[in-house]
Amino acid sequence: MRLRLAAHGIDGTTLLVLPALVALLTLFIYPFVYGIAVSLAPKVGPFYSNYQRFFAEPFLRETIGNTLALAVPTTLLDLLIAVPIAFRVRLMRNQRLLTTILVLPVTLGTVLIAQGLLTYLGPQGWFNRTLLALHLIGAPLKLTNNYWGVFASLVITGFPFTFLLTLSYVSGIDVVLEQAAATLGARARARFVRIFLPLLAPGLAVTFCLSFVQAFAVFPSAVLLGAPAGSTHVISIAAYQAAFEQYDASLGSAIAMIMGAVQLIMVLGVLGARSLFYRGPVGGTKG
Repeated sequence: MRLRLAAHGIDGTTLLVLPALVALLTLFIYPFVYGIAVSLAPKVGPFYSNYQRFFAEPFLRETIGNTLALAVPTTLLDLLIAVPIAFRVRLMRNQRLLTTILVLPVTLGTVLIAQGLLTYLGPQGWFNRTLLALHLIGAPLKLTNNYWGVFASLVITGFPFTFLLTLSYVSGIDVVLEQAAATLGARARARFVRIFLPLLAPGLAVTFCLSFVQAFAVFPSAVLLGAPAGSTHVISIAAYQAAFEQYDASLGSAIAMIMGAVQLIMVLGVLGARSLFYRGPVGGTKG
């Protein structure tokens, strides 16, 4: 038996893949297939009625736009903040200490951050009090229970994740390339545009995809800091309301499938566009 398996290229090392394969089947493939089956079994109407209802009702259909309006800008802003900080941190001696400080928001959790933002950015929070004391505004700004409250929460919770991924890609680029370009007279901007950006583009595309998927699944922040019946009626809230408030698991599964499809389209689009910048190793040029 062992010889027969070896003849087909299967040995002890190959069998180590089995646990990962079982985890993939039980945690991802089966729930996905089960979700599709449930979504195609509506309470009334033909098998596609849930999907037809979603795109026919503006209140449900608009959740795609509401979610994209939150996920895309916050992901891009996190990237714009993370890139220069990562470039600076990679040259610092106390990199571990600063990295630990920057990733602290991950340990706080979404609910605790939302509670803090309600206190800080609320009408009686220190932010509005400071602006009023400086006579910069005449009345408190409305920064919670709307789009901007959720936006701030997503930026804070998503930044550590984006920063760590960006730092790993930035650290993978050999500094000798920059030094060689500087020796040849290239200025900082030219070095970034012509050397770092092409090498970073594949990594930034992957970082964008992972951060976007995380932001697109926003739920606690949209409820605690947003307007769940208004501008922050995101698609995850629609799925929750269908499944647990209307007790329509089939419609909830259909919305979840649509949610996954939108994420997949966005990820495939970004990963396809990354080849326009650079074709080569994703992890940089060290080694």
